[in-house]
Amino acid sequence: MDWSDIRIFLAVVRGRSLGEAARTLGVSHPTVGRRIKALEDEAEQPLFRRTKDGLVLTDTGDAVLALAESMEESALSMERRLAGNHERLEGILRIAAADWFAAYVLAPIFIELGRLHPAVVPEVIASYRLLDLSRREADVAFRIVPFSEPDIVQRRLMTMPYGLYGSAATAQAVIDDPQSVRLILMNSAQAHFPDVTWLLDRFPHSKRSLTSTSRSVQAQMCLRGNGVAVLPRPLAEGVEGLRRIDLLGQPPSRDIWVGYHQDLRHMDRLRALLEITEQMLREPASPSDGQRNQHPRQT
Repeated sequence: MDWSDIRIFLAVVRGRSLGEAARTLGVSHPTVGRRIKALEDEAEQPLFRRTKDGLVLTDTGDAVLALAESMEESALSMERRLAGNHERLEGILRIAAADWFAAYVLAPIFIELGRLHPAVVPEVIASYRLLDLSRREADVAFRIVPFSEPDIVQRRLMTMPYGLYGSAATAQAVIDDPQSVRLILMNSAQAHFPDVTWLLDRFPHSKRSLTSTSRSVQAQMCLRGNGVAVLPRPLAEGVEGLRRIDLLGQPPSRDIWVGYHQDLRHMDRLRALLEITEQMLREPASPSDGQRNQHPRQT
């Protein structure tokens, strides 16, 4: 079977419709329908059946799914290794990071990368979602939790200090009437954030004014007097008008991890970014000194 057809088959499985698969792959709806029909003609059996919830696999489709995913992994591995063996310092480098980390920590690093290697173009994916590096959703990722996927080279890059921040008026309210202070919190529906626990412990009777997955949004709401928030110090110190409030002690810090797939360990533009990052953050280490995960894939 042709890999391009298998790729469309997997997109339909994941999107549960021809239209969603077409949008994901950037092709036309008729193209997807035509290629699925060609696969079904080759198999001489239907691969999907229509339900009220969308397209679902038939027994025949389910039987070939594992083989299709194995074929996909081989194709992705070839793509990663070809990218990793690129000898010239040029091209797109896909970087996943939280918006605040990209804006206030990585931005000076991108400037230096551009000065030294102008043909390398950083493509920043500013998202709190943990992207799949094995599928090359990103070449390298910076995040606050260690990587659990197999074959990822990772290392602890730095410890990020946090502080409690608010506007000048809010900082005074913490002294005068703590119970009147409202709280701006991380949305903890999908993950645990120690700073949320710390803040709730210190303001047990205060109401929440906002929850958000974006630290940058929280900083702007703090600046406008909407409450207090625990923020990474590089972000808060980059927003003029925010006051750090030290009366209640220091919030917990977080480790920042950097990771990339082992097949990309020879990609020169990736190594250049990591070397500059380590130099500017003053925790030098070789990109090849990371720890590789060997345990089974987690779902």
